[in-house]
Amino acid sequence: MTTKASTTKKRSRAKATAKKEVNGKKSPVLQIQNLPLGKIKPDPEQPRKTFNKDALQQLSESIEEHGVLQPITVRLLNGHYIIVMGERRYRASKLAGKKTIPCIVRTYENNDVLEVQIIENLQRRDVEPTEEAEAIAYLSEKYASTEIAKRLGRTDNFIRQRLKLAGLIEGFKHFVRNGEMTISLGIGVALFTPEEQQMMLETMGEDFNAHQINRMIKDQTYDLEKASFDVTDKKLVPKAGSCVECPFNAANQGNLFGEGKMVCTKSACFETKKSKSLLNLIEKSKKENILLIPEIRQYWADDENNQLIISQLEKNSLKVYLLDDLEIIEEPICPTIKDIQEEYRNYGFQEGELEECFEEAMTAYNEELKNYNSATDNGFVNGIVFHPGNFQSKEVFVKLIEKSKDESTEYSAPLANRKMADCTPQEQIVKINEREIRKKHIENNKHFEEVVQMIRETGYINTKKTLSTDEMVAFSISLFENNVDYMSQQKYFSKLLGNTSKMTKVEMVENFKKKFKKEIFHKLIRYMLTKQVHFGESNHVNNLTNISFYNAMQGYYKSKIAGIEKEYADKRDKREARLKERITVLEKKIQELSD
Repeated sequence: MTTKASTTKKRSRAKATAKKEVNGKKSPVLQIQNLPLGKIKPDPEQPRKTFNKDALQQLSESIEEHGVLQPITVRLLNGHYIIVMGERRYRASKLAGKKTIPCIVRTYENNDVLEVQIIENLQRRDVEPTEEAEAIAYLSEKYASTEIAKRLGRTDNFIRQRLKLAGLIEGFKHFVRNGEMTISLGIGVALFTPEEQQMMLETMGEDFNAHQINRMIKDQTYDLEKASFDVTDKKLVPKAGSCVECPFNAANQGNLFGEGKMVCTKSACFETKKSKSLLNLIEKSKKENILLIPEIRQYWADDENNQLIISQLEKNSLKVYLLDDLEIIEEPICPTIKDIQEEYRNYGFQEGELEECFEEAMTAYNEELKNYNSATDNGFVNGIVFHPGNFQSKEVFVKLIEKSKDESTEYSAPLANRKMADCTPQEQIVKINEREIRKKHIENNKHFEEVVQMIRETGYINTKKTLSTDEMVAFSISLFENNVDYMSQQKYFSKLLGNTSKMTKVEMVENFKKKFKKEIFHKLIRYMLTKQVHFGESNHVNNLTNISFYNAMQGYYKSKIAGIEKEYADKRDKREARLKERITVLEKKIQELSD
């Protein structure tokens, strides 16, 4: 029998449990009240705007059967109760036809309400990413990213990435919300200014194109690991400072391109430093009397960009030597077994083959090293070769190639760029023949385009007849040429088709037709199935290609797949059991509050 004194003690304990610290002060005793839904209103300033309809319906059905297990939190304002936390439970209760809902009424300052709502929403796992990013950006005005990470139980890198995502313009946020654009790609776009993002959006057009966006990002970012200058140098361009500490270095904005990957997102600064590095090379060449050689051959000397480089060297009183003028010896790199394996990573070595390849590589290396060490004895001098595009350079030994008196040292324009009147009779014949070859090529292109267009406009695609051998051969060649790399061609198909690398295109088609078997057709399709799966954020439950692949493999590797599934299911069950225990503890506290 429960005594009045014991009941009083229970209520006292419940009230004590309900007391919480708010801004350093004790809050009043929290009591649960069943309030009419008609007197409760959602907060129009609530940062969460999206609610999953299916999940809301499931919650509604649960509430209809079991009721609301956890009260919502509201505050009184102008005669109505405004929701602080629990709008999803409120919406589901309305769907379930409930008239009242359990509530805890609390008093907040306006700024406190928004902060509480933001933190409560962010602690959920189903938050829409752009809303999550905007909410974290709001908190960042008051707290450091490390503090936000602690409050939300997230990593510092996660917070930095969401802060970057908050800088995405609305036009791109739309694609993240509807699932067309991955979060990682959104973060990549957000690296750029709003004006640059708008240009990318307008260039892309109305339909989302991930490949095009990735290409734009690649064109406007620079891998600092391949820079022609010292990225730690603070004095190269004093106002810009060191790239390692620069906020425009993606490594300082979270691992946006991979763990610790340094990528410059400020093209103007990168180009300035790159240009300065070339000037430094020129100064070093003049000061130390080292030949400076651009990686340009005479054939491409008239290219506009190459002419700019040549002009810059001449303006600095340097004699211009091209690759055709010199014999160059570079310091050889000692090979390793790992290098050989990487070079032939798609090739299946037979017993002893790997060791043979390594021995051949070592023999070549020792010969090259011998030539390198004796370079100065053979008339070579110090030189620096640099790439005319990125200005990356390397120190080498160089020697001028001796030319006969009949050989011109002028950088003559390529034959294709010279007028007919400027050519010798022999060169004119070459030009005439080349033009005829080009005309035939153009005619063939137009001929083929016309045939393809004609076929596309017919009912061929809807033809119900069984595929002919020629159609299957055509499809197989399409797969083979466009999707099978050289090493895989040799590894998987050489026994069936022979060495296709030594055949002309016409011979290859005839060879396919002559040797065509369903075995080849099946092997190509299975090769494609194993190669065309998607990784990263795509997996076997959210991607059409992956789901179909997963189902197809069940017919061959059911027990092995089941073993992997069980391993993950065990992990998931343990995690859900721990979660259930936490929920049980919370439900007991709720029960105590309602007693």
